Amino acid sequence: MTQTIAPRLRTLVLLLLAAACALLAGAGPASAHAALTGSDPREGAVVDRAPAQVSLTFSESVSMDDDSLRVLDPKGKRVDDGKPSGTGGTTYSVKLHAGLPDGTYTVTYQVVSADSHPVSGAYTFSVGAPSETSVTVSGQEAGGGFVGGLYGVGRYVSYAAFAVLVGGAAFVLACWPRGSGVRVVQRFVVSGWLALTAATLLLLLLRGSYTGSGKVADVFDLGLLGEVLQTKSGAALVSRLLLLAAAALFIAVLFGAYDKREDEERRDLTFGLAVGGSVVAAGLAATWAMSEHASVGLQAGLAMPVDVVHLIAVATWLGGLTALLVALYRGPADTPVPAVAVHRFSRIAFGSVIALVVTGTYQSWRQLGSWTAFTDTRYGQLLLVKLGLVAVLVGVAYFSRRWTAQLAEATPAGAARGAAKASAKAAVKAASKTAGKASAKSSGKPTGSGNAKVAEKASGAGKDSGGSRRAAQLARQRAAVDAARQKRQRDADPNRFGLRRSVLAEASVAVVLLVVTTVLTQTEPGRTEEEAKAAGTSSATSSAPSTGAVTLDMPFDTGSQNGKGVIRVELDPARVGANAMHLYVERPDGTAFDIPEVKVALTQKAKDIGPLPVVPDHITTGHWSASGVQIPMAGDWEVAVTVRTSDIDQVTVSKNAQIG
Repeated sequence: MTQTIAPRLRTLVLLLLAAACALLAGAGPASAHAALTGSDPREGAVVDRAPAQVSLTFSESVSMDDDSLRVLDPKGKRVDDGKPSGTGGTTYSVKLHAGLPDGTYTVTYQVVSADSHPVSGAYTFSVGAPSETSVTVSGQEAGGGFVGGLYGVGRYVSYAAFAVLVGGAAFVLACWPRGSGVRVVQRFVVSGWLALTAATLLLLLLRGSYTGSGKVADVFDLGLLGEVLQTKSGAALVSRLLLLAAAALFIAVLFGAYDKREDEERRDLTFGLAVGGSVVAAGLAATWAMSEHASVGLQAGLAMPVDVVHLIAVATWLGGLTALLVALYRGPADTPVPAVAVHRFSRIAFGSVIALVVTGTYQSWRQLGSWTAFTDTRYGQLLLVKLGLVAVLVGVAYFSRRWTAQLAEATPAGAARGAAKASAKAAVKAASKTAGKASAKSSGKPTGSGNAKVAEKASGAGKDSGGSRRAAQLARQRAAVDAARQKRQRDADPNRFGLRRSVLAEASVAVVLLVVTTVLTQTEPGRTEEEAKAAGTSSATSSAPSTGAVTLDMPFDTGSQNGKGVIRVELDPARVGANAMHLYVERPDGTAFDIPEVKVALTQKAKDIGPLPVVPDHITTGHWSASGVQIPMAGDWEVAVTVRTSDIDQVTVSKNAQIG
């Protein structure tokens, strides 16, 4: 039976791990968690005079250095003074050089949001008139490339290792104290500590390059590492390393002095280990809470302790579940996991699920802000996937509880087998002891004097010594045979086999759940994304948010020589209030040319408003512009343009535009 189902279990695990890898591959670089909600000049704007400074406004506080905000002229030369100044933590500005010529300028920014994730983007504005520019903005997002991928792997490993360390230790201490002496359980918990320590060191070294240039060479820049240590994220990583040193002491006691004590003495030490371990686990969880999503936004003072509880509940459930799986599959035959330990873990897992539901509900409200964000944002969609996985995991756990109950009913038979095994051990030990005594007695028996008697004595001693060695060898062989037989009997137990199968399914789903949870921590919260959309911009990773401008192309013919052409009117953002208007005059072949005069009038006939005259200023060949064009109300407006190509030749053309 075991041989038939084992391949199916391996196939299930491989499929679920493949799904986890697909999620890892699709995670990509970290999304921007601070959205660009405003800029001055705004994207695509054409201003009459060069501004004295460029300002950017983000949805949450960000950190900048001298190179975080740059303004480049059409040739790619930097024209800012390189010293961004902030107001309130969300708006930053940089002064520009005086006397900038007309043309298109590029603004680039790369900052670090308050929840530790890098944010980058770029946009253009023009002075006088748009022009060609040699500036090319890289399509790679901040936090991408090889360093970004390696940093992402470090994040996944650190979350998984935290669950293994905390959940494994909690399983031993609260559910199965005798498991502290089981070698595979010891290796499991210690591997969690080693992986978390290595991942934390890796993240600390990569942090400077990850939020900056993205170059591998910068990973070894000690000066950059010193700057990282002064940031919130650097302080969190250093604190995690210090807490891991305390965790190493906890592990040494758990698998050392605690394992060697008797049951009565263990009870006295359990309380101290429980208190100390809880403090260390909470401290480790706080290193994430104080540097990521929970530390910014609404109710940060409440969100951080809630996040700590959420992380510990996840680790206790998933890490303990994996520890149980390891013990069931790899544990020694003479130390099986007792039914009482599984019962205890079942109760702890149920409490963890309750904590996850409560804290997860609060976090979802805080990060989403609306029901529509579940389907309209990537964060909400991932959260729906996570909720579905949790539901599947709880369903599988229900079957595990059923197998646990049946295993408990079969415990008396298991106890009888244990007694028989102990009796067999005692018999083997007694046989070895008897053989040893016989050997000693034979070697010490007086046999008289003479060379022949001495030789006979030596020969007899050799025979007895060889017999004792053979007896010991036979005893070891019997013990090995007994252990193999007991393992076969254990694996053939349908109740224990069913429990192993259901726990394996739980752990497989938990792997995917942990991956989705880690991706969530790197995804822009739905509330932030919706706020950015409401402000009329896309997230900071988008390089071209929509403006809502209206463009009208109107052919004209004044009847004179060179009196034919097309006039293009651009009204931006085509909304109630102040608007920017640009007019471009082109010949039929598309070349720009100047005319003596161009005028515009706006009329809304339905409300009997207008005509409202607009006299644009001549900017350059074939280009006129007017700023601050006031449109008093929304509706269908007629845009009439009067074109004069000579002293006596002119024509008025018009089109309607919807102003919102």
